[in-house]
Amino acid sequence: MLVYQPYDRVPICDVALDDAASVQTKLERAQLAFADRSNWIPTYKRIEMLRRTAYLVEQEHEQFALLIAREGGKPLADSRAEVTRAVNGIQIAASTAERIVGEEIPMGLTPASKDRWAFTTKEPIGVVVAISAFNHPLNLIVHQVIPAIATGCPVIVKPAPTTPLSCIRFVELIREAGLSEPWCQTVVVDDVTLAESLATDPRVAFLSFIGSAKVGWSLRSKLAPGTRCALEHGGAAPVIVDRSAYIDGVIGPLIKGGYYHAGQVCVSVQRIFVHDDVKQQFVESFTDRVSRLKVGDPTQLGTEVGPLILPREVDRVEAWVQEAVDHSGLVTTGGARIGNTAYRPTVILEPAPDVRVSQQEVFGPVTCVYGYTDLSDAIARANSLPVAFQASLFTRDINVALTAAKLLDASAVLINDHSAFRTDWMPFAGRRQSGLGTGGILYTMRDMTLDKMVVFNFQDPFVGL
Repeated sequence: MLVYQPYDRVPICDVALDDAASVQTKLERAQLAFADRSNWIPTYKRIEMLRRTAYLVEQEHEQFALLIAREGGKPLADSRAEVTRAVNGIQIAASTAERIVGEEIPMGLTPASKDRWAFTTKEPIGVVVAISAFNHPLNLIVHQVIPAIATGCPVIVKPAPTTPLSCIRFVELIREAGLSEPWCQTVVVDDVTLAESLATDPRVAFLSFIGSAKVGWSLRSKLAPGTRCALEHGGAAPVIVDRSAYIDGVIGPLIKGGYYHAGQVCVSVQRIFVHDDVKQQFVESFTDRVSRLKVGDPTQLGTEVGPLILPREVDRVEAWVQEAVDHSGLVTTGGARIGNTAYRPTVILEPAPDVRVSQQEVFGPVTCVYGYTDLSDAIARANSLPVAFQASLFTRDINVALTAAKLLDASAVLINDHSAFRTDWMPFAGRRQSGLGTGGILYTMRDMTLDKMVVFNFQDPFVGL
């Protein structure tokens, strides 16, 4: 399978695909490794391997950054930041592994429970299958694979077929750090049926899926009985700009949140609701800054916005913007493709509420601006979609901030920051159609473990003497 650079469609390399027999072999290896409880990897060894892996990734920091820029199209400066996050994520998992512990369960609270002592321990859940997305080809792999290793689960990871190279090299470094092959394997397939057979195999105890809602929810419905899952999909992130907001301080964060990685981020700024008192000032300033964003080769340091992952995504974004224009939307900047692989950063003013850019995740360099006069109306519109992830609000009024924090339907409400803000130790979760379960290193590690309770029944040692 050829892997291409999204920007110029130049082939990078040819990657061997796994067939059905290979997938079955890898599942069998993982299951056999987990079934042999006497050879589970001790916690201290897992921690040592994680720390070694972090060191090895750091040693190849620039190589990984260039690889991410080439295969994923993310600008080099942002790709470097992704590698730094990946290293930090591995280190977080290593330190968290020391704190994933059980607890004492009180006994003697009733006559029936007297003379007993109980406690829980943590055990790995079993074989993990991680199906990943293209937009963060290293850091998403870290978030799905490293918690499995940290908790002692064998893991099989399937990277996106457009961006497998960072994953393949990362797994090679994990092996170099000392983890044997059955405990971490890569599956590269571009066959949807084969990928589904991997995810729904009864030997899989936990599925971690990052990608489209349509595919994720379909897979969940087909999982084998007993298989647990975490789904991370997208949204159409709302941002509210209150009339008290300092507009000059709003523009920069929203540029970053809306056009980072050409908008190909699940919590990317998409729907911006601006109070009518400051709407004109906002639109003029925002349009000016967006129009000056440099689109180009992601491997060049001056590039701020790279390509979309595939030419068909450019076609899709172009069609969505045209639909918005045909239904009252005004393009204040952008609104045009750049060749077959990129789209100009675009701002659409007041698109109709029922067009796709107002209803669905754009996953492209497009933001929409809507006016409002009443905060409750802006919140209602922000909450009106079947997807819900992160939301944000810009204000200098504490009452507005607290009201929005309470009433916005979101897993995180960012005050005076853009909706795409994230750290790797915070909970990260989609609500409703946007996902299931909670991401973040610590939270994923908890999901990949099971509690086992041990109860001792004992008698007073002096009874009968």
